[in-house]
Amino acid sequence: MQTITLSYGGGGEESNKLIHNLFYKHFSNPILESAEDSAVLNVDKQIAFTTDSFTVSPIFFNGGDIGKLSIVGTCNDLAMMGAKPKYISCSFIIEEGFSYEELEKIVLSQKKELEKIDAQIVCGDTKVVPKGAVDKLFINTTGIGEIVYPNISAHNLEIGDSILVSRDIAKHGTVIMSHRYGVETETISDCKLLWEEVKALIDNNIKIKALRDATRGGISAVLNEWAQASEVSIELQEENIPIDDDVIGLCEIFGFEAMDLANEGTFVLAVPDEDKEKALNVLKQFNKKAEIIGNVKEGNKVILKSPYGSKRYIDLPKGELLPRIC
Repeated sequence: MQTITLSYGGGGEESNKLIHNLFYKHFSNPILESAEDSAVLNVDKQIAFTTDSFTVSPIFFNGGDIGKLSIVGTCNDLAMMGAKPKYISCSFIIEEGFSYEELEKIVLSQKKELEKIDAQIVCGDTKVVPKGAVDKLFINTTGIGEIVYPNISAHNLEIGDSILVSRDIAKHGTVIMSHRYGVETETISDCKLLWEEVKALIDNNIKIKALRDATRGGISAVLNEWAQASEVSIELQEENIPIDDDVIGLCEIFGFEAMDLANEGTFVLAVPDEDKEKALNVLKQFNKKAEIIGNVKEGNKVILKSPYGSKRYIDLPKGELLPRIC
């Protein structure tokens, strides 16, 4: 079995072969293959710019791998700002002895997602570190997107606005949790590109106040950040929050709150009340489990209302939760 040795990160012949035989082969485009110290980009519009690092463990999981996750995570951050993903940088930090075959599998996952969204990796870097210095493989990315719908912001919420979620929650966190604890599950990570849904909302003239993909900290973190940024309260209807039975069961076993668990293909949306049904109809074209889950009120808290009328505060998640979920 071919493995990655320290020489692959040394800048010499082995590095050159890795770059040309793996990265150029699968990420082929003129900007990348110019092989300059920086990529020269043509951008005509206002841009969104993001960076992210990926250390997920395990690196292969139900519904994806660290490669798919790196492209999905980067592109979704851009999409949440109303930006069409266009250019990505990608750096690999590889542990000595890592399988070349698995590395290529990860690169092919990246290629597949890039093709779906017509984005390009235009520059990158590769480092190989001694065994034990990292856990298998870490990936760092930067993304640039052209803004199609401006002024999306966590500061835009107003009293009376409605809050929607694009699908059932906590799938990714549940999958990683199951792998960690050695529990078999048929649950599949929601890891998925979200630009298509965002573009559909834009094309249907939905007034988008705020968008956020509910990654680490889940929808609890998103809604608390919005409440703080806009100085409002958000009241949620517990029975409207879509959660699969398998997710509920595993959360009960391991003592997690589904609202705190990570997602990688689920977003929260704030719209004016008059647009909520129209927005919901758009979202349901992509996932039937999309729901209107709450509304914006006076105050400065996130409140969960049970079907019986009782209420409790939802705070920002505390503690470790599930480290290295993305």
